[in-house]
Amino acid sequence: MKKNWIKFGLLLVTVTALLFMASMPSRAAIQGLTGPNFSLTAKQDMISTADGGSILIWGFANGTGRAQYPAPTLIVNQGDNVTIDLTNQLPAPVSMVFPGQAAVTATLTSGTWADGSLTKDLNPGAVVRYTFTAQQPGTYTYHSGTNPDLQIEMGLVGALIVRPSGFNPASPTAYGHADSAYNREFLFVLSEMDPRIHEAIEFGDPYDTTTWWPVYWFINGRTGPDTMSMPNVSWLPTQPYNIMPRFHPGEKVLLRIVGGGRDPHPYHTHGNHVRVIARDGRLLQSAPGAGADLSRMEFTVTSLPGGTIDAIFEWTGKGMGWDIYGTDTDFEHLCNAKSVADAQALRLINPTDPYFTTQDSTTKELCGDHGKPFPVTPPGQLAFTFGPFYSGSPYLGAGGSLPPGEGGLNPNAGFVFMWHSHNENEIVNNNVFPGGMLTMVIVEPPGVEIME
Repeated sequence: MKKNWIKFGLLLVTVTALLFMASMPSRAAIQGLTGPNFSLTAKQDMISTADGGSILIWGFANGTGRAQYPAPTLIVNQGDNVTIDLTNQLPAPVSMVFPGQAAVTATLTSGTWADGSLTKDLNPGAVVRYTFTAQQPGTYTYHSGTNPDLQIEMGLVGALIVRPSGFNPASPTAYGHADSAYNREFLFVLSEMDPRIHEAIEFGDPYDTTTWWPVYWFINGRTGPDTMSMPNVSWLPTQPYNIMPRFHPGEKVLLRIVGGGRDPHPYHTHGNHVRVIARDGRLLQSAPGAGADLSRMEFTVTSLPGGTIDAIFEWTGKGMGWDIYGTDTDFEHLCNAKSVADAQALRLINPTDPYFTTQDSTTKELCGDHGKPFPVTPPGQLAFTFGPFYSGSPYLGAGGSLPPGEGGLNPNAGFVFMWHSHNENEIVNNNVFPGGMLTMVIVEPPGVEIME
């Protein structure tokens, strides 16, 4: 009984936090540190899991701040001469590697080197300066190159974003080509943990990474449903990055996916396929300047350890089979017809006319679906089990009546989808659902403000 009350309390706290979050505008810009000069410190701290766990980590901190998981996202511009000063406050040697970056130099500025078989390892108390030129735009990772089977597991991993030359925030692209244009971007650092290894490090016990068996899975350093809390909340001081995308129909949403652990993860975007335009910081193109002509639509994106993916998601309501705005809403969505009846009549006369394959310029509704009724009659309220994101209506932007105490997490009557790992065991916290590599996204009605 006591255990059940604890679970209920955790759920109540989570729902309260989500209610607060849902009433606030979300941030669509990726949080991080803007370069080209950075000062990082490798140190240890603790993180929390959504089921109440507390786990020791080794992380990179911004300057003298607390370590964070994942490491701070570093954002630079193509052509920048990047400088990263790293101070080692861990009880073990450490280093940094930058996959995809050429001619990285490491200069010791204080202390001594340790003997490293693959990298120049920095002894405790020492300081090193890494320098390189960010030559290619894209999404990258950085991580410790010292005993990576242990140190990446412990949390020494983060994302590096290189903006293209001439980057314009008003009309952004990921790679300087129109095929990589987007309206909003979101970061997904996917990782996992075996708490037994962390406990062994915490208490000075022997550890064996060959018996690694993760029971926690993270997006941006948080397990679900903490993924949906606001960024920089006080109760997650070492896990500042959230992930709960919000966007409008027809907007191009850039997903920057980073494989931050040692397992592959099939990441699924409910609501639509996603177009993969780049991998490992390189546009999928047949020749320079060709654009993403080798891009492909994927039902589920496979994120590989140490790799990165850039993908474009767009939702318009295509395939829903009904008028997503209904026939009695505040939206002018007549697709240039004089009335709903006029649109319905035109479609019946010539249902394949290209006029009905176009989109309404404001709502992005497919005109071929205009005026189509919802295909079933929803059951009465007494026959429903209401989810917290249900608005009371099957129409976008048109909330309906709900019983007292039901709903509440979708105040704008958006369409809500779950984005998550398609390995079902990865959407749990220590074998308890829901949790892990899971979040929600909300397609918000046109006119709803989404703060950048």
